[in-house]
Amino acid sequence: MRLPAAVALVTGGGSGIGRGIAERFAQEGGRIVIADRNLAGAEETARKITELGGEALAIESDVADAEAVRRMADRARAAFGPVTHLVNNAAISRGNDVETIEPELWDLNLAVVLRSVFLCTKAVLPGMIADRRGVIVNIASVNGLFGIGEEPYSAAKAGVINFTQNVAVKYGRHGIRANVICPGTIRTPIWGDRLAEQPDVFERLAAWYPLGRVGEIEDVANAAVFLASAESAWVTGVVLPVDGGLTAGSYRMSRALVGDSDSG
Repeated sequence: MRLPAAVALVTGGGSGIGRGIAERFAQEGGRIVIADRNLAGAEETARKITELGGEALAIESDVADAEAVRRMADRARAAFGPVTHLVNNAAISRGNDVETIEPELWDLNLAVVLRSVFLCTKAVLPGMIADRRGVIVNIASVNGLFGIGEEPYSAAKAGVINFTQNVAVKYGRHGIRANVICPGTIRTPIWGDRLAEQPDVFERLAAWYPLGRVGEIEDVANAAVFLASAESAWVTGVVLPVDGGLTAGSYRMSRALVGDSDSG
């Protein structure tokens, strides 16, 4: 097992990438606290973990609310002890046009995506500092690395990247590591409505990825386990794209630029 004795708090763990990470961490020996606004989803993740012999606690929490985060951290500590591993995964993406996005919608994106990372990190840092150990894995996005639309979400994810680097630099002296994963397109339930309208959406998107496919939840979970485990003991402040090569460049674009008719 790669995460023995870990107490891992995973936000947004009721579905998708968060659920995948929670399940993998449990398989590697961790005790898991699943926080989500959707309590039923968090409970389903916890049920899956316990059925496989793991230990898990589901908590309904608004991770953009400071008092809710404080209560969540207290419950996690009471159940399993101090949090040793934090995975900030909770997010939303709403709005895709600067001209029409209202300030309230902008603020909502930043609250759920970026403020939550600050609040949850702040809540667990004292325990990590006292124990002189701790691992933080933040889930950002390739959207935070270059212009790809979804401006509020993308700006917030860029903030997550910078915040992670600052935490890594400032708290490394306390034995705390902080790294960030930037996934590309991942096949998750959030795509359900889009798939109903465009069943071939993943096939069309795959054409932009050098590895020729979109990502799976397991791709991100595998990276998170590595960054959470002792295998990455000298890795901190890293921005790790898990994106099938998307941010490395575009072969299709290069072919078009040189006038090659085979630009597919």
